[in-house]
Amino acid sequence: AMRVNQDTVLRGKKVTLVPYTAAHVPRYHEWMQSEELQRLTASEPLSLEQEYEMQRSWRDDADKCTFIVLDSGRWPGQAEEDSMVGDVNLFLTNSEDPSVGEIEIMIAEPSCRGRGFGKEATLLMLAYGVRKLGITKFEAKIGLENEASICMFKKLHFKEVAVNSVFQEVTLRLDVSDQERGWLLEQTNHVEEKSYAELRQPAGVLDS
Repeated sequence: AMRVNQDTVLRGKKVTLVPYTAAHVPRYHEWMQSEELQRLTASEPLSLEQEYEMQRSWRDDADKCTFIVLDSGRWPGQAEEDSMVGDVNLFLTNSEDPSVGEIEIMIAEPSCRGRGFGKEATLLMLAYGVRKLGITKFEAKIGLENEASICMFKKLHFKEVAVNSVFQEVTLRLDVSDQERGWLLEQTNHVEEKSYAELRQPAGVLDS
């Protein structure tokens, strides 16, 4: 099962990625009441109970890898729930080809958009997919109206490969050549990988 990241924290400059746990569900559920986010993520609103079930399936499914995006300026230090800004996901969608991953990024907190949070979170996830999951081909499917996201993926070397007028979405793709791999690792060489169990310890526990 995709428990590969259950103790993984990826700490960047602006964002820190942590595993999606039950503790994150209430805030996540609150975000997903937003009609704008439902539209941008093409998702239906779920009940809180369904959202908890969804979180469990994310944790246990072998073909999904997800991180909650926290604001590095706030966490550690503040409560995780107060530091959450979005999430980033990888789906292993092609059973014939495990080297293909579909990536999704959502910066749900409006005040955190347009500040480079999404870009760094995506870079961290791409590098993680390459290093840990053996992914060499990434795809992103984005609603045509979501110009900011399309533009960001293009800056990260994704190329547009298809437009679906029925679903009103564009598919972008990144093939990770040696050159792209080098670039990705260079872009993320500041990232520290840490243990989630250790970082979650309440302050003071380690000092005693």
